[in-house]
Amino acid sequence: MNQASHEDTEGIEDLSYSELEQIEIGLLLDGIYQVYGFDFRNYLRSSLRRRIQHRMNLEGLSTITSLLEKVLHVPGFIEKLQNDFSIKVTEMFRDPSFFSAFRSQVVPFLRDLPEIRIWHAGCATGEEVYSMAILLLEEGLLEKTKIYATDMNEQVIQSAKTGKFPLKRMQTFTKNYLQAGGSKEFSSYYTTDAEHAMFHASIKQNMMFAQHNLATDRSFNEFHVILCRNVLIYFDSQLQSRVHDLFFESLSAQGFLALGNMESIISLHKSQYEDINTSERIFRKMIG
Repeated sequence: MNQASHEDTEGIEDLSYSELEQIEIGLLLDGIYQVYGFDFRNYLRSSLRRRIQHRMNLEGLSTITSLLEKVLHVPGFIEKLQNDFSIKVTEMFRDPSFFSAFRSQVVPFLRDLPEIRIWHAGCATGEEVYSMAILLLEEGLLEKTKIYATDMNEQVIQSAKTGKFPLKRMQTFTKNYLQAGGSKEFSSYYTTDAEHAMFHASIKQNMMFAQHNLATDRSFNEFHVILCRNVLIYFDSQLQSRVHDLFFESLSAQGFLALGNMESIISLHKSQYEDINTSERIFRKMIG
């Protein structure tokens, strides 16, 4: 009897702590939004909680409230937390089968366009942006293409602009490139120094990088292709719906939307698209 009572008490204590922690997280996110305008309020709490705890450990803090105090009163601290919250997991030609499908199923439709506008939303450090540029170069389409690459994190945008990536990752990138249907020596696209591979300026010439927050910012152009791969999984259903509205508004008639392999179009928006490749999450905007 005593053991059962003890277990019940522990459950209440755990729930109480969880509720308090949720309140603190809510206050932290509200504070960030009200003071700095960065809106993380509809990001999945499970993902944010891990990132918050990581920053608390680095700073030697015991409560989320003490983290909020630093956010509000220590100049420049918000950049640390914003960087923690950014999703930066990426690589060149990530999921090679996606790029292979894009080459065979989307490129033929793009050939007939007088100009092509592509938006990489949530581009992180830019590896997939450069991958798309190389694919389009090989298909003879890069010259008439404008690639707009955006992320909420100014730091990673500045990194992406350089076109410079760790040399130690080139073996993996080369393997991905070949599996994606690449037809040349991958090393012909970059030069190297002791630590980095630097992609040629000709690949970057039609790229434009800018800061853009999917949670708060509006459409800024009309695009024939929008790629937002493995970003929506970090948003709750309300923010996912908001972003889908943004993408639909931003796509041209019969434009293409490409999502990550763990993502799909939520049911509310499903009727607005036709499936081009279900397994690779490539969709096309319906007319009318």
